[in-house]
Order: sequence, then C-alpha cells, then structure tokens
Amino acid sequence: MKKKELGNTGLYVTPVSFGVLTVGNTQLDLPLEEGAALIRYAINKGINFFDTAQYYETYPYLKEGLKGINMQASPLKRPIICTKSLCLTYEEMEYAIEESLREMSLDAIDIFLLHEVRQDPDFELRKGAWQCLIDYKAAGAIRAIGVSTHHVDVAEKMACIPECDILFPLINYASLGIRKGDGEGSCEEMAAAIKKNADVGKGVFAMKAFGGGNLTGSYIKALDYVSSIEGISSIMVGIGKKEEIDRLVEYAQGILSKDYAPDVTKKRIHIDPGDCEGCGTCLTRCPNKAIFWNKRGIAEVDHGICLTCGYCAPVCPVRAIIMW
Repeated sequence: MKKKELGNTGLYVTPVSFGVLTVGNTQLDLPLEEGAALIRYAINKGINFFDTAQYYETYPYLKEGLKGINMQASPLKRPIICTKSLCLTYEEMEYAIEESLREMSLDAIDIFLLHEVRQDPDFELRKGAWQCLIDYKAAGAIRAIGVSTHHVDVAEKMACIPECDILFPLINYASLGIRKGDGEGSCEEMAAAIKKNADVGKGVFAMKAFGGGNLTGSYIKALDYVSSIEGISSIMVGIGKKEEIDRLVEYAQGILSKDYAPDVTKKRIHIDPGDCEGCGTCLTRCPNKAIFWNKRGIAEVDHGICLTCGYCAPVCPVRAIIMW
C-alpha cells in the first residue's frame, strides 16, 4: 500500500490502519498471543499504523506483536504507533508517557495525543498535560503531538494551535457521534474543520468511519465517504479478526468488490462503560426498552430483548453505543 505523510511530521502511514481497542478487555478480550498475532498479521499484510490509548490497557498486545521488529528503523520501514491519555496535569501525563514507553518497550512514541478533547474549557483545563507533551517532544521521546476529538469546535481550534501536529477526529457519513459545543455537529462541519487543519500542515487521520460499528453494513459507502475527505491520510478502524484486515487491505488496494457487504447479523449493541455518562437519552429512544441502568449507574443492554435496530446510537451524545 502506498503511504501518505501525516501533515509535516515525517511520519508515513498506510491509508487504512489498526485500532487496537477492539482486541482488549473492554471488547473482545482476546488472549495476549491471539491479539498480538493479529497485529503481526496486519503488519505482514502491509498495514503500518496502530492506535491505542492508556485506558484501553492494550499495550501488552502491541509489545508482543512488535517483537522482532526494529522500531528504530526509518518511519518508512517500520510500524507507526499512536497512543493517547485522558490526563489533566503535567505529572499525570508524565506518568502516562513513561508508562507507554515502558509497557511497549519503545525508546520513543511516534504520536501522543490528548484523548477525547471536548469543547472549551476542556483544552484549557488540560494545559498541564499539553505542556508535558510539548516538553517530551522537545526531548525526543515523542515525535508528534495532538488531540483526538469528537467535537467540531475543538477540531477548528487545533488549526490555530502551532504546537499541534496531529488531529484525530471522529467523522462518518451519518454524523454519528459528531458534536459541536453542547449539541450535535455534522459531517460537513467536521470535514471543513479537517480541511482547515490540513491546509496549515497538520496531519489528520480519522476515527469511527463505521460509526462505532453501526454503519458496518454499508462498508463501501462508509469508507468511500471518509476516503474522499480532503486532508485525511488514514482511516483508523477497530479490528478483531484476520478477515477484517483482509477486507481493509483489499479496499485500500482498490480490489474489493463495490457490492461487498459484511455479515452483521451476529453483531450486538454494546455500551462502552468508559464513555457512557448516564444521561439516559438512549433509554428514552429504545423502542423495546432493552436498555437499563446497571448497578454502576450507566446504561447497559439486555441482549435478550434488544432488536439490534440501532435507533439508540444516533442519539448518544458521546458515541458510547457501539456494535460488534
């Protein structure tokens, strides 16, 4: 696969990439060797870009999957690793950076992001963590820094932050999970913010092209839409099977049939406990009353009566509703 440079970072990535969250304990909870084998399989198939995060607890999979690979080689010849943290303070971020280096046995992290930056004043409240990223980049322990976000206004702001190298925004053709201020945002607004960042040299790669799995049935349409957006260098997709890697690579190579549609009949609705804020919007929207409050005070799905209609996903303000 032909690689693209992420903005002006000197990091070159494949047009499709591997989100490692899926293999971890909040989703498929694969055995270590099985998850690591998927990472090695993806590398052997040509995928070179992998995304994780501190709270995903998936560093062991990457450490095992990268064994035997020279991670000090040129960025054109080795995997590129991105991680993220929800930290607020300098001290918390310093720990997160050192943890990532230690747990993945790396000398440097290619990309380190502030994770899920929301509308103001969130970025301002995390200035300590941001300064830590700046300092560690200056020291050579990080090669590029930036933010991941679901918010149009945050994406727009990053274009004006000179220290920001990377934007990792949520975007899909149905606008699932896109936010703007306290309300909903649109894919058109996010695409405009992406272009604004790309125009000033920021590297952009996209998340949730499939809307957390809710758009997987429209596989080609979903990927075609995000691929068509000016400024996006790679589409990060959560992966849990070799077949998913094969189809992504075939898509990137332009050899996947245009009428391809994966079997989604066995997929089920799940609510990510790390993202759910307990607002209750999904409970109100569910036509079969299949969503309830669990003992932790967050939403959960009763799969015995869930219709898998997906009506709940578009109304979730934090994109906590996923399908796998």
